[in-house]
Amino acid sequence: MAMPKVGDTAPDFTEPTDDGSNLTLSNLRGNIVVLYFYPRAGTPSCTKEACSFRDNMIRLTGMGVKVIGVSTDSVKRQAGFKEKHALQFPLIADKEQKVVKLYNVLKTETGSATRSTFLIDREGVIRYVWPMVRVPGHVDEVIKKVEELKL
Repeated sequence: MAMPKVGDTAPDFTEPTDDGSNLTLSNLRGNIVVLYFYPRAGTPSCTKEACSFRDNMIRLTGMGVKVIGVSTDSVKRQAGFKEKHALQFPLIADKEQKVVKLYNVLKTETGSATRSTFLIDREGVIRYVWPMVRVPGHVDEVIKKVEELKL
């Protein structure tokens, strides 16, 4: 299965978040969604990436963007990660690897996600993909792309 590409409708899912409630991607239609995948909650690069999104939330929400993080961690681990770093966006606990497989970002050797990001427009269409994210400057790239595409 190939990774979804620009122009594809974002594959829909319903999965538990850090607070135990379920999030359905298609329920976010009408919003711009940044769906970002990361390997493990609490590791140095994953923390830097999450905190970078956190530190830019006013700017992102001002642009109509909803940020959603996804890893194969448990609800409990996601909840602890969110609380420890005061993250203001939901973290999907994809313990069963359904979403990482749906987006073809599963690292088979570790069972975790490949660091990648999908920018989804208000109609649910993928407008940009970062398949191999480098954390430094990534959130700035996402903001620039949202502005550039005039979403």
